[in-house]
Amino acid sequence: MQQQLHPLLSPSLGTQRQLVSWHFGPTGTGRKVYIQASLHADELPGMLVADHLRGLLETAEAQGELLGEVVLVPMANPIGLSQTVMHHQIGRFELGAMENFNRHYPDFFNLVKDVVADQLGPDAQTNKRLIRAAMRQALDAQTPTTELQSQRQVLMTLSHDADLVLDLHCDFEAVMHLYVEQPMIDQIAPLARYLGARALLWARGSGPLISFDEALSGPWWRLQEHFKDRAPIPLACASTTVELRSQTDVSDELAAQDAQAIVHYLLERGVLAGPPPALPPALCEPTALAATDDMHAPHAGVVVFHRQPGDVVKAGDVLAHIVDPLHQRRTPISTRTDGVIYARHNLRWATTGMEICRVAGAVPIRSGNLLSP
Repeated sequence: MQQQLHPLLSPSLGTQRQLVSWHFGPTGTGRKVYIQASLHADELPGMLVADHLRGLLETAEAQGELLGEVVLVPMANPIGLSQTVMHHQIGRFELGAMENFNRHYPDFFNLVKDVVADQLGPDAQTNKRLIRAAMRQALDAQTPTTELQSQRQVLMTLSHDADLVLDLHCDFEAVMHLYVEQPMIDQIAPLARYLGARALLWARGSGPLISFDEALSGPWWRLQEHFKDRAPIPLACASTTVELRSQTDVSDELAAQDAQAIVHYLLERGVLAGPPPALPPALCEPTALAATDDMHAPHAGVVVFHRQPGDVVKAGDVLAHIVDPLHQRRTPISTRTDGVIYARHNLRWATTGMEICRVAGAVPIRSGNLLSP
């Protein structure tokens, strides 16, 4: 293993943060995996999974079992980790710009499509190399002017040429679930089975504020469609956001289980030598993110949940009540769809409009921007 340090742009006099990346296995083999944890810095299960995964990767490397490069960033957001107010971690939004740490990543499709248009030829692998070189050139041409921009640039530089990207997150209270772009479902579905995911949510671009995982997988299927009559473009990067249950699901038992599941997936993908374990039964079918019912509080009050994450529900089921004690008002929160509750809020006091719960359904009921800002 090699450790690399990546200094970020200093936001103030007398202080500077850095990102740390760990690099395992041989480079230049045509296989590269990138895994990062806790881009939302208050989502801690991924850091512990990374700690367990490091030991497994070190063992595999020592035994000569790594057939490609694995880059592991165990703490992807030192900015967010520093944002502690009265012991409360504010790790989802950067306090300076109030931007989500998992939004505003490069639109590589628009950055490279005209650059490579006249260079593409009949060989898909050559085209892949040309596109990745153009991505790197676009990144190198950026001049970050804030610490947050420099953090995004470092993460993109480390990951833009990976064949497989796992972005480890979690939700407030949730069961294991994954987000993926629709053209990459077949590549990511085995990981969902090894992890025991209860929802595998797909979209073809979830909104204008590009998330980390979609910045990496999105350009490939978009370029493939754009150049379909001119040149072959492979789906060269399968990326996914892995939601490792709840914020409080931080235990060595779960982390060891999830790290081992990731190793099984690397075996299945041929990054590790040896036969992969048999795939467990799928606990869910891929469903459109547009089919998710996200329920919101119509007024302020105490949140009283009646159903748990992982429960299978029917349209019309009451999942919670919002209780207004001043007016003795109890408003039911009902789902519009059949499906599984995959996430809910951890707060029990709702302000008006706060998201309460999400159900993964099968029939699309939403459109437009499918992710929160």
